[in-house]
Amino acid sequence: MSTPFLELSGIRKAFGSFVALEQIDLHIAQGEFVCFLGPSGCGKTTLLRIIAGLEEQTAGRITLAGRDISRLPPAERDYGIVFQSYALFPNLSIADNVAYGLVNRKVPKAKAKARVTELLALVGLPGCEAKFPAQLSGGQQQRIALARALATSPGLLLLDEPLSALDAIVRVKLRQEIRSLQRKLGVTTIMVTHDQEEAFAVADRIVVMNQGVIEQVGSAFDVYRDPATLFVADFVGRINALPAVREGDALRVGEQLFHCAPGSLNGHAQGRELRIYLRPEDVLARPISEGDDNVFEAQIDKIEFMGPYCLVRVTSAPLGSHKLTVYLSLNYLAEAQLEVGSRLPLKLLPERMRVFG
Repeated sequence: MSTPFLELSGIRKAFGSFVALEQIDLHIAQGEFVCFLGPSGCGKTTLLRIIAGLEEQTAGRITLAGRDISRLPPAERDYGIVFQSYALFPNLSIADNVAYGLVNRKVPKAKAKARVTELLALVGLPGCEAKFPAQLSGGQQQRIALARALATSPGLLLLDEPLSALDAIVRVKLRQEIRSLQRKLGVTTIMVTHDQEEAFAVADRIVVMNQGVIEQVGSAFDVYRDPATLFVADFVGRINALPAVREGDALRVGEQLFHCAPGSLNGHAQGRELRIYLRPEDVLARPISEGDDNVFEAQIDKIEFMGPYCLVRVTSAPLGSHKLTVYLSLNYLAEAQLEVGSRLPLKLLPERMRVFG
């Protein structure tokens, strides 16, 4: 990566004896869209607030565009912020809400008015200058909050779970609009979210956090396909986990031997108890050739309809009591005439198996 636009070095935050963040090091490039993803209480919002200057770190340094902002007050940091609750002023018109930061900076009225008109068109709400927040829907209010955050042309845009208060359809539409707008403007953006689908849809890189530390940083594809830690494997997406024991170059689960990709067992001793992690789409029902490795027969215990596909839960005598979840399309279920109680051959893809000790 070239010289980072935002650099966090050794960030630590303690509230008394409780450590909320420990040794956070992160570089973000100019124009990048980064999501902080993790469960409640993992420290993602605290980290965003530290970047914004709304919380003061116990230790560590923050550099923005080559300038040390570690101890600067919020007003002297070059960012705009959008909160989950919109935080619009109910007694001010939409125009005055959007222009709020411009007025504080003593921008001439004519220039501020032109900027408000430009931004309202940009967020898809032209002509609503005279309205008040209560006259707009939740999605429209969040667009206004976004316009206000962008009014001063900040170098950094911070989004604190901006979509979580909206209904599902509006949330999907608005996240697409935010991503499109971010690409158009080229503004460096950090979004806090606990919604994995949301992070996958918008982020150039995802920062997965847990208990105050960063577990993994990478693209959505990398985080999903190649989890770096047990936590990421468990937290991101749906996963199958099978207890296994190493036997030679294979893994035994119950009475079944499975082969994984070369190098997957490096560092794992013979006879050691391990766990195999793989996604439901990496358990194949077809095509399976005679003599293929990692093939076993299973029985369907449950079919859960999910629209274009079904979650199919299966058991297999060779695997003992361990169950697997498989994605099967509606078309395949109909074509193969599969139902609860049906038996079918399955195959674990060796290159998709992740092994953890």
